[in-house]
Amino acid sequence: MDRVSATPAALAFLAEIVAEHGPVLFHQSGGCCDGSSPMCYPQGEFRISERDVKLGEIGGMPFYISASQYDAWKHTRLIIDVVPGRGGMFSLDNGRERRFLVRSEICGL
Repeated sequence: MDRVSATPAALAFLAEIVAEHGPVLFHQSGGCCDGSSPMCYPQGEFRISERDVKLGEIGGMPFYISASQYDAWKHTRLIIDVVPGRGGMFSLDNGRERRFLVRSEICGL
């Protein structure tokens, strides 16, 4: 089972971004400020660490999480949604009227 999924609104927003920028990837670092939101980057422009964990894919695009954040959230399933507002400074959802947001639910232990 993928540990990440997306709402229909998030998938539609992702499709807009992919149409404009090509294939992307998501990374959830878990820090404060921009790091607390999922960041969306063109594939090849963000270096995935060997410690990053691939949770799955949304809209055919890979979704990674930092190892430390995975340890904190390993019993949850992430649901990527879209809300009004600006995205993270370096994320492709920045400067748009919407941004990606993580919601979570507890999954089996």
